Amino acid sequence: MILELAILEIKKDKTADFERQIKKAQAVICQSPGYLSHEFQKCIERDNRYILLIKWTSVEAHNVGFRESELFKEWRGLIGEFFAGPPLVEHYDFF
Repeated sequence: MILELAILEIKKDKTADFERQIKKAQAVICQSPGYLSHEFQKCIERDNRYILLIKWTSVEAHNVGFRESELFKEWRGLIGEFFAGPPLVEHYDFF
């Protein structure tokens, strides 16, 4: 099992729209094989920064299974337009 950490910077005037769309996007990612669970949080100090923590069965479940799927296209189609820049994505091991 691994943890994906994604830091999302959202265009400052688009946070309300993003928050509406992320609810739909979260329902999409849950359908991906290898998905286990997730948390989505909003930063207190920077109201246009969010983190997404997703537990996957493996890095491959995320990088190949999800990112190369139609679900990823649907996910990105729902929220991609709100990104101020590319998300920072890293994977962490549990020990």
